[in-house]
Amino acid sequence: MPEQGRESEADLISAQQRALRRAGLTAASDTGMDRFARLVSRVLRVPMAFVSLVDEDRQILPGIIGLAEPWAGRRALPLSHSLCRYVMASGQPLVVPDARADERLSTHPAVTDLRIIAYAGMPLTDTDGLVLGSLSAIDHQPRTWEPGELSDLEDLAAACCAELRLRILSVQNRSAQQVLETARAAAELARSDAQRLEQQAQAGLDHAELLLRASEELAQTSGLEDVRRRVRDLFVGVGKPSYVGLLVADKDELHRVADPDIEHSVEREVLTLPLAAAFPSTRAMRERRAVFVPDREALVAGYGPEAVGFFDRMGFTTVLCLPLWGSRALLGVLAICWAKRHEVGVTERATLTAASGYIAQAVERALYLDERISVARQLQAAMLTDLPPTDGVEISALYQPAADDHMIGGDWYDAYHLPRAPASDGQSSLMVTVGDITGHDMHAATIMGQVRSMLRQATLDHPPYSPATALTALDAACSVLPVETSGTLVHARLDPADGSADWTLTWSNAGHPPPLLRTPDGHVTQLVEHDVLLHRSLGPFGRTEHQRPLRPGSTLLLYTDGLVERRDHDMDTAVAQLVALLARHGDRPLDELLRRINNRLADPAPEDDVVLFAVRTPVVAQP
Repeated sequence: MPEQGRESEADLISAQQRALRRAGLTAASDTGMDRFARLVSRVLRVPMAFVSLVDEDRQILPGIIGLAEPWAGRRALPLSHSLCRYVMASGQPLVVPDARADERLSTHPAVTDLRIIAYAGMPLTDTDGLVLGSLSAIDHQPRTWEPGELSDLEDLAAACCAELRLRILSVQNRSAQQVLETARAAAELARSDAQRLEQQAQAGLDHAELLLRASEELAQTSGLEDVRRRVRDLFVGVGKPSYVGLLVADKDELHRVADPDIEHSVEREVLTLPLAAAFPSTRAMRERRAVFVPDREALVAGYGPEAVGFFDRMGFTTVLCLPLWGSRALLGVLAICWAKRHEVGVTERATLTAASGYIAQAVERALYLDERISVARQLQAAMLTDLPPTDGVEISALYQPAADDHMIGGDWYDAYHLPRAPASDGQSSLMVTVGDITGHDMHAATIMGQVRSMLRQATLDHPPYSPATALTALDAACSVLPVETSGTLVHARLDPADGSADWTLTWSNAGHPPPLLRTPDGHVTQLVEHDVLLHRSLGPFGRTEHQRPLRPGSTLLLYTDGLVERRDHDMDTAVAQLVALLARHGDRPLDELLRRINNRLADPAPEDDVVLFAVRTPVVAQP
């Protein structure tokens, strides 16, 4: 009996070695096996994962992630360091929360040398049921393995087994065709089995690929449109759904997120659904569970005529609706639709449910970002001044937000009349400001609002309203108050001349791009005089101001650097283009002039916010 036992064990080892050679796996990196290791790491969130197979005198690792050197470079471990042997010996999973507390493993070299503390390994078998190795998840800390995690690991092991069997069967089929040419029936059967297993393996790989892509693609999303775009691309090739819809909850309704790139008839017809509507998606939301409708008969039996008519018009037969769970609430529903009847097996449903978890995380992040951006944009818009009515002087402003919705800038413009002298009955003077606070976030927009108000107050508190005096007072206030001020601005005053149609421009420039002045004959001058930028660390600074006469019909153009400053573009060239545009089109109505300049210089969409502000002095009427 002992001799027979040793002979049976030797035969088993020999059969395992033959199967391993047919699989073509060695102590070298294998793309498919590395993919399974990465999936185990991502799905179970463990730092280390193996596809391990036991050779004659060592454990080879064709698929690894997280293993330290020198073992990672060798792609092999001595049998003394192998926990895979326990899986092979029993043919059953090995699940250990803390190997240090396990009598079998507390002094095992794998624990002491490789820092394997928590271990979960599932057997990998060939077509004959021989255990060739294990698919293992490893943590360096004690860990209680949840049933769902072990189920996910078991599903991934099944897909890995299918891949191993496919490789082994491919070798067997080739050998059979070479050696047994006359055994047509047997070869045909082998081919049929191989095709079936290949389909199973491909389905497993497709599902594994979906989870890997979902974890990678959806981790980088921003707004809901970006999530919708990536969801559309994510499900290509996995069950080949005809349509994947993303619906987000808002009070008592579900709002369909429209695809930003492709126009779908689904989204043209139904963009909003009341939660009370008799649709599969609304049922999934109301009952907070997955809803599966296999065919039209089930749809007719369980839903209202509105849903049946909609699905008939769209050409859908099967639909799976999965709730999207956020960290605190149910966010919406993922609707996956097939034109032909589609059987959704246990493995596919588990894969799609896992993928919906990644989508829910992306939706939750996008809703949070969209809400913050919306609030910041509203705050910024509220702080941009409505232009005051003017008598004779023409003024116009244009604000262009950055192409990146996340960039909330500190660009602003301001204009207001100054108090008239008691004995004056003519036109009042006009203060204009264009500025840019450093930063592209809510903080920058808040600082911008504070600086704008402080500058207004500093101006009105210091008659006769010198721009330099107001900026000096602003510097002094910022150096004392806890306002993190940093940026540039131009502060200017336009005064009508007594007894003349001329005006006078007085300005002070705190490090801002130079204003442009166009005379009625089309000549454009850059007003390059300037002082240092606005920064609280510089303390009170003696600002200077400058004057220019403005003939009737003169145009003053102020702007922020987002108009002329771009990555990989020369700023001087952009300013020269701006000068040429103002010279050529400066006699057009100001609204049209600003749009023309913005369309020419802010195309493609600007990387920073852009403010354009123009003032034109009255033209003297011809007698």
